[in-house]
Amino acid sequence: MGILNVTPDSFSDGGQFAALDFAISHAEQMIRDGVDIIDVGGESTRPGAPAVPLEEELRRVLPVLFALRDCGKAISVDTYKPELMREAVLAGVDMINDINAFRAPGAIEAVRESDCALCIMHMLDKPATMQDKPVYTDVVREVTGFLHERIGALTSAGIDRSRLWIDPGFGFGKTVEHNYALLKAGRQMVAELGVPLLAGLSRKSMIGAVTGKPVEQRLAGSLGGALAAVAHGAGIVRVHDVAETVDALKVWQAAQ
Repeated sequence: MGILNVTPDSFSDGGQFAALDFAISHAEQMIRDGVDIIDVGGESTRPGAPAVPLEEELRRVLPVLFALRDCGKAISVDTYKPELMREAVLAGVDMINDINAFRAPGAIEAVRESDCALCIMHMLDKPATMQDKPVYTDVVREVTGFLHERIGALTSAGIDRSRLWIDPGFGFGKTVEHNYALLKAGRQMVAELGVPLLAGLSRKSMIGAVTGKPVEQRLAGSLGGALAAVAHGAGIVRVHDVAETVDALKVWQAAQ
């Protein structure tokens, strides 16, 4: 899964692809690089990020969705707003990727009658405050329990389990230690929940904490993280650096 941020303030590539022509150009490059899924996001969810008004997020995202829907690759939308989910479904997207785990009023109703995949992510609190001293007694047990509850909420609403993915939410209200505990527990979580796992740790602070590198120098660490995520059970890795990750995974898979 390649990340396409159409925002002016994302932590890694903020503003670079906000204009429609640049966003489409970047998507086309990801396609040439071997991407399978393009994840379009119109609101930064970096730690401390302010919320974006609905109309602004719609303005950023919808033109990109309509421009890409016939590109031959799966399209995902990264949003927690039910109104954008409805518009994305009408645009024919293949996945809704929700950091809020479809908890917003109307979110489940917005996606229930569609056939797109749904990614349920764990986040502690909200982006503006999620990294303010996150505390867990047992992070793996608590995150797994949360995801189990949300899977139950969606399936109870009539959504087929086969549509669901889970994301432990690396960096979304977790310390470095919490993140690596969750990374190592990937296969355990998949086995317990019976739902495949999406891992997004590209360029995040958990990479910087281990390598000592700033965000623009985290390529090698991110490749290591992607391979570790797959080794620990991830079925999708969400990345900034598509070409390099595709090559790394090809070599890793050949060695299997």
